[in-house]
Amino acid sequence: MDAPPAPPPPETWPAARRIAARVIAPLERFLRVEAASGIVLLGAAIVGLCWANSPWAHAYEAWLHTKVAVAVGGAVFEQDVHFLINDGLMTIFFFVVGLEIRREIHEGELSEAKKAALPVAAALGGMLVPALIYLALNDQPGLRRGWGVPVATDIAFAVGVLTLLGKRVPPALRVLLLALAIIDDIGAIVVIAVFYSDGIAVPGLLVAFAGVLGVGLFQRLGVRQAAAYVAPGAVVWAGLLSAGVHPTIGGVILGLLTPVRAWFGSQGFVGAARAAVDEVEAQQGRSDADTHALLKLLRDIRTANREALAPVVRIQAVLHPWVAFGIMPLFALANAGVSLGGFSTDDPGSRAVFTGVLVGLLVGKPIGIVLASVATVKVGVCALPRGVSWRGVALVGLVGGIGFTMAIFIAGLAFDDAALLASAKMGIMLASALAAVVGFAAGQLLLPARPEPGAAATVQDAERAVDR
Repeated sequence: MDAPPAPPPPETWPAARRIAARVIAPLERFLRVEAASGIVLLGAAIVGLCWANSPWAHAYEAWLHTKVAVAVGGAVFEQDVHFLINDGLMTIFFFVVGLEIRREIHEGELSEAKKAALPVAAALGGMLVPALIYLALNDQPGLRRGWGVPVATDIAFAVGVLTLLGKRVPPALRVLLLALAIIDDIGAIVVIAVFYSDGIAVPGLLVAFAGVLGVGLFQRLGVRQAAAYVAPGAVVWAGLLSAGVHPTIGGVILGLLTPVRAWFGSQGFVGAARAAVDEVEAQQGRSDADTHALLKLLRDIRTANREALAPVVRIQAVLHPWVAFGIMPLFALANAGVSLGGFSTDDPGSRAVFTGVLVGLLVGKPIGIVLASVATVKVGVCALPRGVSWRGVALVGLVGGIGFTMAIFIAGLAFDDAALLASAKMGIMLASALAAVVGFAAGQLLLPARPEPGAAATVQDAERAVDR
């Protein structure tokens, strides 16, 4: 028998509470939909593009270059909004990526060599072929630096397309795409760290290493509160920044260092919570029961609640909505604002960059993913997961051409020239849009429709309701 609903908090205005519930409930339902983050990301990108090409474009540029300063004593740290988003907030995005990689290595698709073989091969093929296509179309030294732009797949948009296809997509195919995208992220992180970082300064690396040691020390001391790791994490970030390594890599490092085992677990949580509840009930009839004892019991319950899940799971669950609906859309708003007036294919260099990125993502990604998968399966190194057909692999290759977030991020590191950067971004956005449309249409054609369980009964019920 279900417990009765809890009464509203004291001093609540019932009418206002009902109105708030009606307003918030549709929003909560939207945020629970997996494709919602991709929709918000796309909306932010469209706003940025329109803003940069509107009569208020100067306000867009002024916002990006607004200086923000933090002063502690005589030390002053000052950067513009664009830096704070791309190098600051995106560190949290990379931290969540690191958490996901850590989980997958521990218990997911990357935990066993046989499970990881096919997505690893597909991801490597999907990175190598686009890079080679880009280099084949860009033979000048100043343009070749952009080879890393078309190697990345945007997991939010790619998963969003599969979600829109509904029950047509078997669970195993979705898992394959997720694993491929995670390995793709690992490859993109390596590309950024090795090829798109400035000359490395050893003192900065020593500072970053000191921050890593601080994280390790806290873990050995049994510190489990996530907030305690902000300080050593900031040291890692600052050290990498001064070393010339892109500081967002610090987020990945911290994610990979996050513990993957729960302290209490579900059984420990149940035991601790039951003991605390029993103690509270035992004290209810006693005159010596005091607030301090109750506070201690509540602290015990909070600890058990926090430690029921592994830190890597708990922290990811907390940060994911903020990243998906806050940081990534803000990044898209700040980086998708390409002035169409400044973009032109008349210049041979701009045209080559635009074409290389467009063809690399739209054509190179599916070719690389499918060819690598076919080759490794044919030689017996990999096997198709149960429930995944070659049509499904082709669909994964098509949506793999959506390279929005990480591709734009790498483009900003690859090109200092405004015209080349605008060309790269236009190539990314056009290729991603076409890959999403083609992927969705191909999914409708390649994958058979599968009715949801109980769908027939639902239709009959609806027909009877209409008859009545």
